[in-house]
Formats: sequence, structure tokens, C-alpha cells
Amino acid sequence: MGMNTDTWYQQLIKPSWAPPGWLFGPVWTVLYVIMAVSFGAVFYKAATKQLSWLVTLPFVLNLVFNLAFTPLQFGLKNNLLAAMDILLVLVTLIWAMAVIFPYMRWVVYANIPYLLWVGFATILQLTITYLNWK
Repeated sequence: MGMNTDTWYQQLIKPSWAPPGWLFGPVWTVLYVIMAVSFGAVFYKAATKQLSWLVTLPFVLNLVFNLAFTPLQFGLKNNLLAAMDILLVLVTLIWAMAVIFPYMRWVVYANIPYLLWVGFATILQLTITYLNWK
């Protein structure tokens, strides 16, 4: 039987600046609260026809790619797929922030921590993928 996920991730070569594993849970908890409130407000405005559903498209895609990361990285243990996925998370987040800015600027401001973390996570994942490339 293969090694468990914790052992697999711990054995990966990581950069010296990688945060400790325990930090990811609290950070993502805060970010998911921000996303629930802000993305929920966008979906509500679309559902009540105050916003076009097209404006919600990058938000939906961002959620899909965000939720796909853990199964790709820790389920499949595939750094390359996880790296491609986190790039899609970053791109769809920037897209979402750009399209919502004219309508709901507070959503953009509220998601700055998410953008900063995803930017950091993207660099981290790309670095881990490179360092462990075989």
C-alpha cells in the first residue's frame, strides 16, 4: 500500500520559505469565510437579476478550480496538475475581481487577502513542482 498523504507531502522537497503545514488550515478558514460572504453576495445579485449571470462565471470557475486543488494535490498526489490548477485559481480570481469591480467594489477589496494568498500559493506550488520534477 502507498504512503499516506501526510507522509507523501512531508517528503516533498519544499523551499525554505514554505510556511508550516499547520498554517494552511487557519488561513483557508478565514479565506473561505471571506469567499462565502463576497461570492454569496455576487450570486445573490445575479439570482435577483441585479447582475448578469455572465458576471458570476469567473466566480463559479474559481470555486470549481479552488475545490479541485486538494483532490489533485493530495488525492492524486500530482504536483503538475495541482500547479496547473492553482494557476487557474489565480487567473479566475483576477478575472472575477476585474468584472465585479464596476458593480460591487467591496467584493474586490474583501478578496485582496485571497488574491495575496493565492499569488503566494501559486509561487509555492510552482516551486514545489519544479523541485520535485522527475
